[in-house]
Amino acid sequence: MGKKSLILGGQQGIEAIKQNITTSLNSHGISYQIEPFKGECSNNEINRMKKIGQAQAVDIIIGVGGGKAIDTAKAVSFKLNCPVAIVPTIASTDAPCSALSVIYNDEGVFEQYLVLPRNPDLVLLDTKVIAHSPVRQLVAGMGDALSTYFEAAACARARARNIAGGTMTQAALAIAKLCYEILLRDGYQAKIACEQNVVTEALNNIVEANTLLSGLGFESAGLAACHAIHNGLTILEETHPYCHGEKVAFGTIVQLVLENRSMKELEEVIVFCRSVGLPTTLADIGLGNATPEQIRSAADALSRTYRQSEEDAFFQSSAIML
Repeated sequence: MGKKSLILGGQQGIEAIKQNITTSLNSHGISYQIEPFKGECSNNEINRMKKIGQAQAVDIIIGVGGGKAIDTAKAVSFKLNCPVAIVPTIASTDAPCSALSVIYNDEGVFEQYLVLPRNPDLVLLDTKVIAHSPVRQLVAGMGDALSTYFEAAACARARARNIAGGTMTQAALAIAKLCYEILLRDGYQAKIACEQNVVTEALNNIVEANTLLSGLGFESAGLAACHAIHNGLTILEETHPYCHGEKVAFGTIVQLVLENRSMKELEEVIVFCRSVGLPTTLADIGLGNATPEQIRSAADALSRTYRQSEEDAFFQSSAIML
């Protein structure tokens, strides 16, 4: 894949796998430079990393850590036209396998989706590392994965195009549904396993659901209100301490209400969220004292994001007033 690598990631992520990854690179004659990630997958950070890569004439990017570091690595590899290897150290999003980078500004406000021409060349994930990662990050990954089936189902009803511009297959919908079923079955037990720093079948299954199944599901089926609501919420500074998946989980509940889904489905999702510790109210994402003006501003931002994204089809097919 290459002989000169740029490793980018957060401090905790790098420390979690530094010895193993550098030993492996040295044994294969691959040089490396480690560059700390500054925390936001922004155009400024992507361009900063790109310049470092150009100066070092790297021919492979290695992204280490969580979703924003991983998305940055994918974007940098695209700009440098070189392979990218992804090494997640937390299972907090479905970013590792996808051909998509979510771009924010330097303050953490959503700006755009960068659709990439190919998926990562390599994804290496060690569940022993995940078992020793913060429990909150694993649970946040469940929140991100929770949206996959409901967004896929909404896109199927709307006959929406997926991220690649094609039509959803039945296989895509089946993957999304399997992702949801695994969350309900194994989510709570996986959380307990992570709290105890042990690898179990439930933990393995949830890591697969959070990263692979959710990634395949959203790329092959599409996104809808769950992620659009997350994007709108990012303009409110009070939500910035909360993880991507935590806000997406809340967005999932909102989408179910918007769609007038059955009380049985809504209760099933809320019970699951409460069992693992995902948000179910505005107060749970820092907006307990939000003003009507703040909510309207988030809704306005949401509408701007869906007009330029694949989430558009959901809103066009639904009689929704914001």
